[in-house]
Amino acid sequence: MAHIKQFISTHRHTLKKTLSYYVMHITVAAIVAFMVTGNIWMALTLSMLEPSVQAVAFFFHERAWARKEQTTIAVPTVVHA
Repeated sequence: MAHIKQFISTHRHTLKKTLSYYVMHITVAAIVAFMVTGNIWMALTLSMLEPSVQAVAFFFHERAWARKEQTTIAVPTVVHA
């Protein structure tokens, strides 16, 4: 349990951003799916499935970019004369 609390504490910003993205994505997906299918239940099912997978992918995408930014800042560029 302590490991989970530490993880949440360490990644709080990315987790909040992921949740915000998730809610926005579900809303947009539900509207589009309803417009295409005309069926509210199918639209809700589709809008929950795809964004759920996408939210997990987004979290790891953000972590990869954060790691890249840290590496770029931490490693000075060598300029040859």
